[in-house]
Amino acid sequence: MFLGIDVGTSEVKALLLSEDHRVIDTAGSVLALSRPHPGHSEQNPADWWTATFTALEALRNKNPKAYAAVRAIGLSGQMHGAVLLDAADQVLRPAILWNDVRSDQQCLEMMQELPALTQLAGSLAMPGFTAPKLRWVQKHEPQIFAQIAKVLLPKDYVRLHLTGEYVCDMSDASGTMWLDVQKRVWSPALLALSGLHEGQMPRLVEGSQAGGLLSASTAAELGLAAGIVVAGGGGDNAASAVGMGAVNTGEGFLSLGTSGVLFVVTPSYQPNAASATHAFCHALPQRWHQMSVMLSAASCLQWAAAVLGLESAPALEAKAASLPLAAREFAPMFLPYLSGERTPHNDAHMRGSFHGLSHSTDQAALAYAVIEGVTFGLKDGLRALQAAGSAPRQLSLVGGGARSAFWAQQLASALDLDIVTHPESTAGGALGAARLGWLATGATVEQVCRKPDTTHTYRSDPAEHAMLDARFGRFRALYPALRGATLAA
Repeated sequence: MFLGIDVGTSEVKALLLSEDHRVIDTAGSVLALSRPHPGHSEQNPADWWTATFTALEALRNKNPKAYAAVRAIGLSGQMHGAVLLDAADQVLRPAILWNDVRSDQQCLEMMQELPALTQLAGSLAMPGFTAPKLRWVQKHEPQIFAQIAKVLLPKDYVRLHLTGEYVCDMSDASGTMWLDVQKRVWSPALLALSGLHEGQMPRLVEGSQAGGLLSASTAAELGLAAGIVVAGGGGDNAASAVGMGAVNTGEGFLSLGTSGVLFVVTPSYQPNAASATHAFCHALPQRWHQMSVMLSAASCLQWAAAVLGLESAPALEAKAASLPLAAREFAPMFLPYLSGERTPHNDAHMRGSFHGLSHSTDQAALAYAVIEGVTFGLKDGLRALQAAGSAPRQLSLVGGGARSAFWAQQLASALDLDIVTHPESTAGGALGAARLGWLATGATVEQVCRKPDTTHTYRSDPAEHAMLDARFGRFRALYPALRGATLAA
């Protein structure tokens, strides 16, 4: 058995995987999110470990024999979060997360000071990344900054509890903006922009390599065998790709989680910062990928469901699907920028909005507009990836949004490519993490990273594609017309 642990934003998920590729069971534990000021987003790192223990305890209680047979652990996690530790491994402040936008000024300064930044890091400097967060702490919380002995990413803080070691994999490290992504080493020039040095960074390993061994004390606490390997693991997106078997050039996935991600494997390091995409290391050695990211995806549906008095995001999807096809052409437009945006706009200050409301606008029209707006944000991301040289023909659908047949069909028609769902589509990074743990025992990529079975293939519908393409033109005209007119909060 192999254990995957995914440290997400909304929950920690644990998954048991057998050697015949069966997902034996999953368990999760919900996490709280704090927004102490507008544009800020934080979590208490101790909560990640508490949630990990709770999820593993649930797996152990339901599957005692399978759990006891675990012989490797893999880790996946939300990227970019800044966990600041002092010399005694005490957390100095709440972790600043990926969707925190307080450091936009620091991003501008970093780009000005180091013109080579985009070539080294594979992306524009954006507030979501770890490096500008540390530069913000240096300026606004100098007493905390002076005590920093180590900076870890979320999953690697959990690793510290498991193994006692400071380790990070290449894919997660790519999202810090401290890694020379082509050479797969820490960059002194990038670290200097945040006032840091390599001694404050964790040791780097590939995601499929050993990243420590489970300590005897933690093994006893968790009911696992001491000394089992803990793989390097991966950032949530790279781990999801491993889980979907997207490990070769041109393969990729579309993730509908809190954020929205388009991920495509590339044959080499191919940065194209002008399109606001990311060129990062994959979780496997000598492989890279391109990625477009929108900050609010399924979270837009959760927000809209609450505002409209609907019980859940699936209820919102059902309401949207009830809107007659002929009426969708005249539905309002929705800009999905509830937390600003990355690809393609790199705008931390833009916010979401409805356009084209009338007295006849009802719940179904608003629900439809929200889902379509997220779809159009993802289509913007696909155009950016295409400009950066990627040309996917098929994408696996992963994340919580993968449960919606209505949304999957709309994505296929809007993006004009095949969208494929799998039985494990909602497992996300936890499945990939388990596979990376398996690889760390010496198994081969061919043996482990097979593609999961297909549940359904959604293909572009010509009539829906034509309607959506016309509305997408209106969608794209709204951002430039409204840029600078929104008061961020």
